[in-house]
Amino acid sequence: MAAIPRGFDTVAAARHLVRKDPTLKPWIRKLGPLEAPISWKQSFDTADALARSILYQQLSGKAAATIVGRVETAIGGPRLSGSALDSVSDEVLRACGVSGAKTRALRDLVARQAAGEIPSYRQLVHLSDDVIIDRLTAVRGIGRWTAEMLLMFRLGRPDVLPADDLGVRKGAQRVDGAEVMLTPKQLIARSEAWGPYRTYAAMLLWRIADLQL
Repeated sequence: MAAIPRGFDTVAAARHLVRKDPTLKPWIRKLGPLEAPISWKQSFDTADALARSILYQQLSGKAAATIVGRVETAIGGPRLSGSALDSVSDEVLRACGVSGAKTRALRDLVARQAAGEIPSYRQLVHLSDDVIIDRLTAVRGIGRWTAEMLLMFRLGRPDVLPADDLGVRKGAQRVDGAEVMLTPKQLIARSEAWGPYRTYAAMLLWRIADLQL
């Protein structure tokens, strides 16, 4: 399979959504075009990205950043690669503030990378969204949402909808002026008109959900 380009034309995505879903038109005019994340142009280490996702789970950004900083110091560098994580003991990770559950998740990540089960960046760009989700969610502590965030913000795939995300659902509720949020299944059905730019739609809905009206 040929390499899949990273990122997409956000201006074209906004125009598409305006044509296909009139309810989004006033919001797109209000917010203006959303910029493409700089991360779409940056290479990355898959294990590092997943390790950081594990460490950030269920913590505030500040607390997680502190723990990540301690782990980086412990391994002697800023890259949380499988080999680097394997060089420190569970006791050292616990001393950094990493919980037992997250330590076990990191160990599973390390073991799977050593076994060749974690696609490298160069391999990821040749894989479909569904295959990537299947591969990554096999890792302990990595759920579908985390895999979707990697697809959206690391690989720049254009048609990813994190239907379980509360912010996306809240944004859709505000757009529709509804009393209750759509279920994930209902949101997937609602998003049919947004394809092939559901990633941009999700980015827009997050912004809408955060607006102070």
